[in-house]
Amino acid sequence: MKKLVQTIKNIWNIEELRSKIIVTLALVLTYRLGTHIVLPGINPIALEAVKASNKASGLLGLFDTFAGGAFSQASILALGIMPYISASIFMQLMTILVPQLQKVQKEGESGRKKINQWTRYLTVIVTAFQAFAYIAYLNSPGYVEAIIPAFKPYFAFSTIVILTAGTMFVMWLGERIQDKGLGNGTSIIIMVGILARLPQSIIQEFYTKQEKGGGGLLIFLIEIAILFAIIMGLIILVQGVRKIPVNYAKQIIGNKQFGGARQFLPVKVNSAGVMPIIFAQAIMFLPTLVSFTNLDSAKGIVRIFNDHSNFWYMLVYSVMVIGFTFLYTALIFNPKQIAEDLKRSNGFIPGVKPGQPTADYIGSIMDKITLPGAIFLAMVGIMPGFAQRLGVTQSFSTFFGGTSLLIMVGVVLDTLQQIETYLLMRQYDGLMSSGRVQGRQTSMPTSSAI
Repeated sequence: MKKLVQTIKNIWNIEELRSKIIVTLALVLTYRLGTHIVLPGINPIALEAVKASNKASGLLGLFDTFAGGAFSQASILALGIMPYISASIFMQLMTILVPQLQKVQKEGESGRKKINQWTRYLTVIVTAFQAFAYIAYLNSPGYVEAIIPAFKPYFAFSTIVILTAGTMFVMWLGERIQDKGLGNGTSIIIMVGILARLPQSIIQEFYTKQEKGGGGLLIFLIEIAILFAIIMGLIILVQGVRKIPVNYAKQIIGNKQFGGARQFLPVKVNSAGVMPIIFAQAIMFLPTLVSFTNLDSAKGIVRIFNDHSNFWYMLVYSVMVIGFTFLYTALIFNPKQIAEDLKRSNGFIPGVKPGQPTADYIGSIMDKITLPGAIFLAMVGIMPGFAQRLGVTQSFSTFFGGTSLLIMVGVVLDTLQQIETYLLMRQYDGLMSSGRVQGRQTSMPTSSAI
């Protein structure tokens, strides 16, 4: 406890870090306040009754989780940051697949600004399309009764404009956190939206277990212990690396000797990060779009794909996560480029010839460590389904794995790594008594969105 108090004092004594923390908290509070402002034309009192009887699940539940509950609250920030995430992912894939965009990206700072600007334009388009779908959702039985009749002629137009402006405002908040605050702004906003639902989910789970009698409290404590164990395993997955030894040839320039050092090339166990889970969820949710305004009437494959605890859903989902992990890793990890960079810098792997043999060696190691990483990632993805089958409430089960937990762990590690960097620069002790906090250091969408 004394160590913790001293660390907090050290953090607060660094003026720049203190300023960044205050700015971040202020901007996050602004975002959270915005999620509680209801769209014009909706009766807030009637909306409360709808929320009590209408629990979003499947695709809608995922949107509501990332939006911090703003989706189900018909807030002006209902779409949150997700349209920007979708646009960022699309632009990142295009820069990998389209040679012209690759050239723009290699132009340095000017190229990065161009791609960011195109991403913003694409975000407006994506938000407008999602706003149309959200209006259809609000016109479904239940929510439609909350719309004020006198405002209905203007409701569609005003909602599209306000939702688009709301998403752009959230994107601006994320950029301000990135520039003036602490951590990656977009990631912080997503994490805050997810964490906003955690206290309510824990309380709901506690009361549910209490109603079952004497053993309910013990079951609840076991669930919390399992959740901590999953988080610890996820930290290992995020930080796990395989170090490939690299030697650098000695060079004598004048009277000085350069090189000759032995270093390591860190290859991450999970280079793809959260992207395989996001891609798999996007594909798995497509069947639910057939009837997403009234999932109660869905049958067959639509019903299966909307039930995360269904055996076939978890099986197909696991296979897709493993497949997307290998696919995305192949897109972002180029052993041949790494081999060429090593050759140019007079580096070599002991016992391996430079050039193509080095690329083959790095590729074979990457394949070996990607498989267990992909399997573990698939297990993390289906963990909420298992938790739900074992009696955990649906809202609390989402924190046992999946995108939500992976994003939270990654963002927290990244933020702690930045704080520790500030401490070490000022000659203070780090956050840990042994070792250093390591962030994700993965290739993510254009702005490291997730």
